[in-house]
Amino acid sequence: MTAATHSTLFPQTPDSADAVLEGLDPEQREVATALHGPVCVLAGAGTGKTRAITHRIAYGVRAGILQPSTVLAVTFTNRAAGEMRGRLRQLGAGGVQARTFHSAALRQLQYFWPKAVGGAMPRLVDRKIQLVADAAAACRIRLDRGELRDVTGEIEWSKVTQTVPADYRLAAAKAGRESPRDPAEIAQLYSAYEGLKRDRGVIDFEDVLLLTVAILQDRPDVAEQVRAQYQHFVVDEYQDVSPLQQRLLELWLGDRDNLCVVGDASQTIYSFTGATPDHLLDFRTRHPGATVVKLVRDYRSTPQVVHLANGLLAQARGRAADHRLELVSQRAPGPEPVYAEYADEPAEAEGAARRIRELMNGGVRASEIAILFRTNAQSETYEQALADAVVPYQLRGAERFFDRPEVRKAGIALRGAARFGGNDSLLDDAVDLPSQVRAVLSGEGWTTEPPAGSGAVRERWESLAALVNLAQDFVVARPGATLGDLVAELDERAGAQHAPTVEGVTLASLHSAKGLEWDVVFLVGVAEGMMPITYAKTDEQTEEERRLLYVGVTRAREHLHVSWALSRSPGGRPSRRPSRFLEGLRPGSAAAGAGRAAVAGSGGVERGFTSRPGAAPRRRQRTPARCRVCGRTLTDAGEMKLMRCEDCPSDMDEGLYERLREWRAVQAQRSGQPAFCVFTDKTMMAIAEAAPDDEGVLARIPGVGMRKLDRYGADVLAICAGQTPGGEEDGD
Repeated sequence: MTAATHSTLFPQTPDSADAVLEGLDPEQREVATALHGPVCVLAGAGTGKTRAITHRIAYGVRAGILQPSTVLAVTFTNRAAGEMRGRLRQLGAGGVQARTFHSAALRQLQYFWPKAVGGAMPRLVDRKIQLVADAAAACRIRLDRGELRDVTGEIEWSKVTQTVPADYRLAAAKAGRESPRDPAEIAQLYSAYEGLKRDRGVIDFEDVLLLTVAILQDRPDVAEQVRAQYQHFVVDEYQDVSPLQQRLLELWLGDRDNLCVVGDASQTIYSFTGATPDHLLDFRTRHPGATVVKLVRDYRSTPQVVHLANGLLAQARGRAADHRLELVSQRAPGPEPVYAEYADEPAEAEGAARRIRELMNGGVRASEIAILFRTNAQSETYEQALADAVVPYQLRGAERFFDRPEVRKAGIALRGAARFGGNDSLLDDAVDLPSQVRAVLSGEGWTTEPPAGSGAVRERWESLAALVNLAQDFVVARPGATLGDLVAELDERAGAQHAPTVEGVTLASLHSAKGLEWDVVFLVGVAEGMMPITYAKTDEQTEEERRLLYVGVTRAREHLHVSWALSRSPGGRPSRRPSRFLEGLRPGSAAAGAGRAAVAGSGGVERGFTSRPGAAPRRRQRTPARCRVCGRTLTDAGEMKLMRCEDCPSDMDEGLYERLREWRAVQAQRSGQPAFCVFTDKTMMAIAEAAPDDEGVLARIPGVGMRKLDRYGADVLAICAGQTPGGEEDGD
């Protein structure tokens, strides 16, 4: 999923400084050899920016120009920092520090606190939302869960833009922010929050930067000690720097100019956190003698994907758009992007899952496929559709690989085998490292064939399989490697959070997908109201939404599917239209008729209403779904499954519902899937309320598709009739 995915996982370390430069294109080589003075790298998506800057650092170290301990490379996520450390280690520059802004600042704060402040450093709180809730209670202001989250976001924005509570109202107005509450209330809550922190002797994430800045400003002796340690700075993703991070960088630098920054204004998508591309765009103004290198050779995506990406930016407006980079694909031609229109969101999800199953049947690995959406709330529909299609998936942002219980247990088992393997009968027949790993992990649940289904059992197996595959790659790169060497490699990867690939389709928001890439990308929900999002009111907010879509497009190496739905739920009014960002780019968009499905043709358009062979045809006549009790129009997906409002009286047969739950638990255990993959709770309630006595009635209940009707219909009808389900569940 990273730029290095298709390269050798364990490349040989270059044997000289000049060897570090081998394989770089002319612009990348220019970056790698520009080791003095300020350097600004403007790098488009897929142009190898991480490769360029890691080779720059490694070349400087290997040539004796840079001392590893004096270099600080800064990026924005632990994953990116870990990847950078891994690459530098492979290039022979293992002593270089690669950290996030917060990680680097926290280390300095912990080290200098006794000297600069005295006493023990305050405790760092993991989550500030409870403190915000306590501040609201102290102010006698009631906040619901959404408001609590939004107010917390406003406090974070205020701190990274160095705005104090008294200045919040004016600063928010100047920045064009829409406050979730009255600005005076936000300022009051912000002030109370800061007071609570002081009273409790704690600091938050943003305080780490603020306090480090304060110490470096107030204590010249501390600042000089830091500057004596770090002589050379590299900043990745510079378009995402906040004013506070920029101030910290300036204090680290002092009056020196040994700074290399890399970024792309067209990938500025975090302005809501205080990030601004101005520091990148103004770099030459602040550093008139800077070397500026533009990377536009796109090694990631096909010309067809790049053409769409360039087309999106060609319509952009604003300062970032004025500095856009025109990408030039270096890959062979591929398929045209596919555009598809669907009647509703469940149909869109089913269409994506169906196409993914076809791709996997054709040999595409699940780990090389991603579904990207605008908001995390869209995830559930796609999780259900993939589970129905028996497609394994993983959620981006879920539990980290090395934190998973099965991975921790596997690490303990491998470490024990490395120490005492000579006395372990499990390893008697293991002739090489991969077979040793397979033997050890077979005791932890790994088998040569994956289990059926896509639930917890399959997820555990995928984690162990990833370790088996890593061992195979490791021994290819290091033929004489031992089990102890592999354990050491796993320890280093765990420290860097550099996880091996897990087989499963990735589900991710567009924001969390930045920095990743896949062979196949499904961009879903690309409709007005979602892209751009409804609350994008100003021109700049709308342009950031365009950039967000650009980031999504440029995640695809070869296959790109763009889709939207005409309504949210089955039976809803088809009032949605494709995103304005696609106008003039998708085939026929200039004359597209409102509310019509896309027609398959030479433009690569997939008909959105195509049904599975043998499936009941979709209703063409769409009427609003109404509560069968009070008659109110239903919009919530869960209420539509029940065909009644959540708080309207239920005539559910409680005994039937409990029997269905017991039956569902058995089915889930047999298939190794979560219970909701059989039927969701809402669908079970709908069945218990309807108590269907034939397949026709059962099939009309939302959540019971043809596949589930074929698989579970007989059992469900038997339970509804008060009978015991007959026969074993058929395999799928």
